[in-house]
Amino acid sequence: MAIDLRMTSWKRSLHRTFAVAVTAALVNVSLVGMVAAQEETSVPAWLQERLVERVMHRRDNGEMMQLVRPVAESVNDGVVGVICGGRPVSLGTVVARSSLHVGASVPTTDAYVITKRSELSNDPIRVRLRDGRMFPARVAAVRRRSDLALLVIERDSTGTLPMLRPVTLTSKVPTVGSFLISPDRTNRVIGLGVMGAGPRRVAYRGMLGVQLNPAGTTAGAQVQQILPNSSASEAGLESGDRIIAINGQMQNNMNSVKSTLEMVFPGEIVQLTIVRDGDTKEVSAKMREASIVQESENDARVNGARNIRLSGFEEALQHDTVLNPDQCGGPLLNSDGNVIGINIARAGRVVSYALPSSLVTVEVSSMIAEAGGK
Repeated sequence: MAIDLRMTSWKRSLHRTFAVAVTAALVNVSLVGMVAAQEETSVPAWLQERLVERVMHRRDNGEMMQLVRPVAESVNDGVVGVICGGRPVSLGTVVARSSLHVGASVPTTDAYVITKRSELSNDPIRVRLRDGRMFPARVAAVRRRSDLALLVIERDSTGTLPMLRPVTLTSKVPTVGSFLISPDRTNRVIGLGVMGAGPRRVAYRGMLGVQLNPAGTTAGAQVQQILPNSSASEAGLESGDRIIAINGQMQNNMNSVKSTLEMVFPGEIVQLTIVRDGDTKEVSAKMREASIVQESENDARVNGARNIRLSGFEEALQHDTVLNPDQCGGPLLNSDGNVIGINIARAGRVVSYALPSSLVTVEVSSMIAEAGGK
């Protein structure tokens, strides 16, 4: 009942916040602070007023973020931080096989964590809980098409397994224009966004960064040119190299090479077998998003940091929440505190993608079954 009352109060407050009365009150409070600070600064009053007005009209200003905090707290212990190779790489969402198990604390052997697959490496994985404790974890199943990985949390050095509470996944899709909240593992609001587009397919185009010689007559395909700042360039490929196999699969001609590479998602590593000066070599290269490879330096600066895998989803919700790449993998909430999706990619200056809960539920069920869970 307490949570329901808080949610109801939050909705009323949210509506009032966007009303003129509340906005004016908030501005007045800020202006009082501004006048007090004006005596200690040389910034002109007109500039201070403009800066205050600009900040107060941002939907992610401090007052608004504090206002939606109760919604973020509804996920309780359902969000963890994922650390790989000693650095934070993503968030993780605690899930259960069936919605029938949702809502009650369960042992870790029955609670799993889903996160963004392409941010993981072969380095040791650990998860950080809400209370700061760290536990080792392992990848139990993956889904390339959705860029999801299922983690199983293992016992720490003392033999302890934590008690976690799975989030509630709801298949309800918010209407375009709805407010969406993204929490972190401490239930802090890390983003307040607006729904931009309903579930749709997000196409992808991975790029190795080579131009192939169409006149080649031998098996495989000969590299004619290497694009600068591309995966091929970073991997050390050279003009004249002949690609004869990809991930151990022999390639007959240029079309075969192109079609095989087109099936690889950005962020995935391909093992290339090449012939150079008569010698056969193995080269590893990580595919990148074609749009990123081809964008200008100014475009890259405007778009900011993005995930390596930012497209290629069968179904995704689009919203404009500003997230860091390592903040994907966590839940996306509607104004009722329901988890309507999992943030899966930061794709551009005003574009983030989330997998809808209806898709996530199916993927989670199959991954847990694959991992041998009940």
